[in-house]
Amino acid sequence: MAEEKTEKKKEQNEQKEKPVHKQVVNEEEHETIVRILGYDIPGSKNIYAGLTRIKGVSWAIANAVCIKLNIPHSKKISQLSKDEIKKIENLFEDLPVYDFLKNRRLDIETGKTEHLYGSDLDMKKEFDIKRLREIKSYRGIRHALKQPVRGQRTRSHFRQKGRTMGVKKKSK
Repeated sequence: MAEEKTEKKKEQNEQKEKPVHKQVVNEEEHETIVRILGYDIPGSKNIYAGLTRIKGVSWAIANAVCIKLNIPHSKKISQLSKDEIKKIENLFEDLPVYDFLKNRRLDIETGKTEHLYGSDLDMKKEFDIKRLREIKSYRGIRHALKQPVRGQRTRSHFRQKGRTMGVKKKSK
């Protein structure tokens, strides 16, 4: 009986010592990436979700583009032809949707309503914040202090990391 137990233990130890090599099959799947308005969109996404990867394109605008160009929402980005991609980019250039969907209504400089994408949107936002700081409006001051601008509470959030507030540290 004792011999059987020792034999079983030896077999178990031998099995543990043997390295198990799993053969990994390297399957190369080339995922296509489509470039629309300067943004890389993975080809596995459907058009409805893929267009929202572009900065400045919301779900509502992606839906409007799909309806306007008669493209099904479930169609994959990789299945688009070059003509369809050009149509999408041209539609974004002059977006005929309602003004309430546009992200730049009654611009201060031009007075026009337009829709911005990508780096143009980032630059306009930075210039707006800079202008608010220069005229020393309430919002500009809040931006300068890195505090919440739209009335959020500050008691438990928006604290600067590493800075204690309301507690004096002991001096050594």
